[in-house]
Amino acid sequence: MKRAHMLGVLIAVGATSLGVRAFQQPPAAQGPKIVQAQKIKDNLYMLTGDGGGGNTAVYIGETGVTVVDAKNPGWGTPILNKIKELTPKPVTLLINTHTHGDHVSGNVEFPATVDIVVQENTKTNMEKMQIFKDNAGRGMAKRTFKDKMTIGSGKDRFDLYYFGRGHTNGDAFIVFPGLRVMHAGDIFSGKNLPLLDYNNGGSGVEIGNSLAKAHKGIKNVDQIITGHSTVMTWADLAEYAQFNTDFLRDVQAAMKAGKSADEVAASWKPADKYKGYTVAEARLKTNVGALYAELKK
Repeated sequence: MKRAHMLGVLIAVGATSLGVRAFQQPPAAQGPKIVQAQKIKDNLYMLTGDGGGGNTAVYIGETGVTVVDAKNPGWGTPILNKIKELTPKPVTLLINTHTHGDHVSGNVEFPATVDIVVQENTKTNMEKMQIFKDNAGRGMAKRTFKDKMTIGSGKDRFDLYYFGRGHTNGDAFIVFPGLRVMHAGDIFSGKNLPLLDYNNGGSGVEIGNSLAKAHKGIKNVDQIITGHSTVMTWADLAEYAQFNTDFLRDVQAAMKAGKSADEVAASWKPADKYKGYTVAEARLKTNVGALYAELKK
């Protein structure tokens, strides 16, 4: 039984590893890197672009610009060029929500003078990434925080939070209190089954709880910039926390009933209240298998 259990863990984690590697790979197409800017609030924009990766936030402060996430390789310069269209002020601060290549790779193209801040586990994860090794550490985090950090003051204040494992073990929530807006990164990438990066400390068992802690612990936020989807509401975050909690509950119940991971993946459907959620077949199978392995530990 021990040998069978270990094989199951290796298979599940291996499948997750493959999924994460695929997720982090930059797109094969080498078309023009066109960045679009969507105004969220005064002085706050969300930058997107086909093939660019995660959503980027840009806040124009009194003396400089703060950026949250820097997209795929090669997108740092297009981000900086778009910012120059919005303001002549220099970029002074870059915050990364987590370690993945489609959120941090553009870091290496930012000026060396830019302060870079991440959650402490994310820095450890970033130090393993080839892109920073290839660039002699350029774009690597200069400062870290553990649970909470406040940068700046007044209307140019940013609050950074960490509530536990989820997508990775370093998912940061970046709050712009003066604007009542938050960037959630990929712990809330959109209304879908999350990608669980076990290689970087992610957890399908803990993600629902981490999201619920964020919803309870952070106050006075109305809008959320998601990792890859549209801008969502504070109520959407509560719903997404419950969605992940319900998924864990359903997998635990099926496991207790003696069902195999494949049986669960072939039959599970989200409750009607989660209408509109994306449940990709491959992601469902990977997450169920990974949860089975995590629950058996």
